[in-house]
Amino acid sequence: MKTFEYDILCFPMTRKTSLADMQASLNAKGAEGWEVVSISSSEFANVGHTVFLKRETTTVGTAA
Repeated sequence: MKTFEYDILCFPMTRKTSLADMQASLNAKGAEGWEVVSISSSEFANVGHTVFLKRETTTVGTAA
C-alpha cells in the first residue's frame, strides 16, 4: 500500500515574496520529490499563500 508524507509552505503577504522566489522554493521541493496538491490564497490578515505538498514514502513492511 502506498503511504505519503505531507509538508506545508507559507508565503506571507508581509514578506512580499516575489513569484520568482516562490518558484525557486517550489522547484527545490520538487527536486526532493514533493508535489503540490493544493494552494490557498488569502489577503485577510496578511496570510498570503499557503501551499500543501505531498510525496510518497518508502516504507519497508510485510505484504498483506
